[in-house]
Amino acid sequence: MKLKDLNKLTAPMSYTAKMPVLFLGHGSPMNAIEENEFVTGFSNIAKEIPKPNAILCVSAHWETKGTFVTAMENPKTIHDFGGFPQELFAVQYPAPGSPGLAEETKSLITKTEVGLDDKWGLDHGAWSVIKHLYPNADIPVIQMSLDYSQTPRYHYELAQQIKSLREKGVLIIGSGNMVHNLRMVAWQKLNENFGFDWAIEASEKMKKYILSGDHQELINYRSHGKVFDLAIPTPEHYLPLLYSLALKDENDQVCLFNDKALAGSLTMTSVKIG
Repeated sequence: MKLKDLNKLTAPMSYTAKMPVLFLGHGSPMNAIEENEFVTGFSNIAKEIPKPNAILCVSAHWETKGTFVTAMENPKTIHDFGGFPQELFAVQYPAPGSPGLAEETKSLITKTEVGLDDKWGLDHGAWSVIKHLYPNADIPVIQMSLDYSQTPRYHYELAQQIKSLREKGVLIIGSGNMVHNLRMVAWQKLNENFGFDWAIEASEKMKKYILSGDHQELINYRSHGKVFDLAIPTPEHYLPLLYSLALKDENDQVCLFNDKALAGSLTMTSVKIG
């Protein structure tokens, strides 16, 4: 890496027009190499927003005790799955990292001590979707981990502390799935737009709260009974949604895309804020 490139990655970011925020329903890792309506949705949304200076991604697939951000110059592409074709394991997404953005993120967060990580990289919750937004891998990407020991409200409040990055050309992406119950997948309908009744009911309620700005109901998702318990059996795919919603400003427009159920117990619903 040339010195001028390194300086660009480590220098504090200057203020720009406010970037939007995304929540991406990432679904199967196979979306990384398939052409389908969801991949088209990811590609199209990138055309609607300014090209970012950098990306900060909160993925369902990096859970830690404590909060960390990746701080290496060249994050590796992590193939954190099994049982898929070799073609998928061959995919590389060689986006640079951004030690400078990692340091700036750490400095903004006072809710906890943020660790700078040099071992993780980009997991499939990040690269399998970002590659469709920016296929040239020419935008620096860092990830922020999910502290599995903390409450939904904690995650929401922590996310609010990085809101100023939106004004520095940073595209913040939450990557998960709003409804995500792999134990109840209808495997015979794996590639069909189909949702069980409980999945549709939970999804409709979530979307109502998202579009009305009622974030408290989404933070308190465990108070909504059985359909939410089925939709969110474990929190890691849901929490990235809260990170994205926490960054919304009062005047930001919110729109949904890729709004489909899949295989009975998954939704690909994605959100653009701003």
